Amino acid sequence: MACNNPAPAAEAKAPDFIAWHVANRGDKAFWTKVGAAWFHRDRKGVSLQLEVVPINGRIVLRTPFDDEAKEQPGA
Repeated sequence: MACNNPAPAAEAKAPDFIAWHVANRGDKAFWTKVGAAWFHRDRKGVSLQLEVVPINGRIVLRTPFDDEAKEQPGA
């Protein structure tokens, strides 16, 4: 069976997206980084790796800022 890892460990690359948990409290939204995502080689799908799983709110995928990508080279 084929493995759906985004890249072999030796070729770890920065994530294509950062996963954020967004919780609204009143008129404020609180954003917490919860993981990362990488396109599949054929770019027809995405592998999502979450470090925590929120029980409420929503998960938003955003392209990383340059400093965020450097922070997680093999996340």
